[in-house]
Amino acid sequence: MLYSLPLSYPVYQGLEEIRMQKLRPLFKKLSTTVTIMLVPHSKGASLSFRMPYALLGLLLIFSGIGSLYTISLTYHALDFYVMKQKYTLMSGQYQEMKSTINSLKQSESEFKRIFSLGSRKKVLEAMDDPKSGGSINIEELKLQVAESMATVSEIREYLAKERDVYRATPQGQPVEGRLSSEFGMRLHPRYGGMKFHSGIDLNAPRGTPIHATADGIISFAGWSNGNGNIVVIEHGHGFSTVYAHNTKNQVQVGQTVKRGQEIATTGSTGVTTGPHVHYEIWKNGKCVNPLSFEGAGNS
Repeated sequence: MLYSLPLSYPVYQGLEEIRMQKLRPLFKKLSTTVTIMLVPHSKGASLSFRMPYALLGLLLIFSGIGSLYTISLTYHALDFYVMKQKYTLMSGQYQEMKSTINSLKQSESEFKRIFSLGSRKKVLEAMDDPKSGGSINIEELKLQVAESMATVSEIREYLAKERDVYRATPQGQPVEGRLSSEFGMRLHPRYGGMKFHSGIDLNAPRGTPIHATADGIISFAGWSNGNGNIVVIEHGHGFSTVYAHNTKNQVQVGQTVKRGQEIATTGSTGVTTGPHVHYEIWKNGKCVNPLSFEGAGNS
C-alpha cells in the first residue's frame, strides 16, 4: 500500500515562495502608478495627479457601469414621456366623451321628468272616467311612454348633430406664433396702399408645424399663385379654413384630418415679407374674422 506523507514545513515554505514569485510581477504591475495631466487651453497652470493601474481600472469599470445605468434611465425616461403623451391625448378624448354623455343624461332626465308628469295627469284623468272602471288604462300608458321615448331619441339625435357642429367649427390658432396682421382693411406690406386682408397673419419660424383647427377633409393642397403652398379644408356645416405660404404641405386632397393634426409647416412661399401662416375662415362661402373664434390669434 502507498501512503501519502505530509509535507514538511521547509517544502511547504518553498512552494509558497514559488507562488509569490509568480504573483509578484502582477502585483507590481497593478501597483505601478500612472500620471494623468490636465492642461487647460488658457494660460492657467496644468493639473496632474498619480494613481495606480488598479485604481484606474476600477474607475473605468465603475464608469462603464454608470454609463450603462444612465443609458437605461434615459431609455425609461423617453418611454415614460411617450406614455404620458398618449395618456394626455386619451384623457382629452375621454373628457370630451364624458361631457357629451353628461349633457345627454341631463337632457334625457329632464325630458323624462316633463313627459312623465304629462303622462301621469292623463292616467289619473283616465281613472276618473266612468268607462275605465277606476282602472289604469294600460294602452293609454303605453302610448304616453312611447311618445316620451321618441322625444328622448330626438334629443340624442339633436346632441349628435350639435357634437358634429362643434367638431366642424374652427377653434384656436393653427400655429404657435405672433399675430402680425389682422382681418380687414390694411396697408399692404409689400405693395403699399390700403387693401382688404381676408384673414390673419401669424408669424412663426420657418418649419413650425401648422395644425388643423377643426375636423374635416382636404379639398385643396398645392400651389396657388401669390399664396404659395396652400391647404384648404372643408369642415361641413358651411365652414372652410385656408392655410397659406407653407414651406411644405403634408396632406393630400381627399384626406380626412382631425382638429390639432399637423397639415403643413410655415414658410414664405408666394408673395410674403417673411415666414408666417396666412389663416382664413370661410362661412357659407364668405370670409369671416378668425379672431371671432375661440382662442384664434392669441400668442
